Amino acid sequence: MNKHSSRNDQMQNLAEKVSEKALKEDFPIEYRRAQHLVRQHDLVGAMIAKAMKQGDFDNLEGTGKPLNLDENPFEPVELRMVHKILKDNGYAPYWIELGKEIDDLRANLCKDVEHFKRYTQMVFSRKLSSRAKERYELKKNNFYAQGREHLANISSKILDYNLHCPVSLGRFNFNVDDEMISLVKDIENLIENQQKQE
Repeated sequence: MNKHSSRNDQMQNLAEKVSEKALKEDFPIEYRRAQHLVRQHDLVGAMIAKAMKQGDFDNLEGTGKPLNLDENPFEPVELRMVHKILKDNGYAPYWIELGKEIDDLRANLCKDVEHFKRYTQMVFSRKLSSRAKERYELKKNNFYAQGREHLANISSKILDYNLHCPVSLGRFNFNVDDEMISLVKDIENLIENQQKQE
């Protein structure tokens, strides 16, 4: 047993070394940048911890008072007045509204998936006739087609969002095919489990 785990550890170490070497060779600039950021993060963290131990953060001016968040540090100076006028009149920059729309679309898709799962459980909770199976298959195929459309719509909106928002606030996009595979697997596994219970 120890020989086996020792062998696995050696293989893991070898895989990590090969992976790190490949990263260094394939992405030298990104690799150096990542190492620099890690060292910087460690240094800043150590400096903050030392300052906290020494009590440098005790009794700072404004302690316990709310922060003034009227100015956005990411906002270009030339757009501050425009954004203030929009904000005062109940509007937000395009990318913020788009972000809200993306969140709503994702939430609606999750609700639709959960609703279809409950429907699937209900359908397979009793013995099905061939006609009922055909109806379910039609609904399932329609649900998959609509799901793909919703995912493609969300993905395109994320791309649009990332083009308009500050770089640091970008959102991770997804592969529509991968998401569809995951969705189909969930539904098909649910059907399989329901059929086993019969």
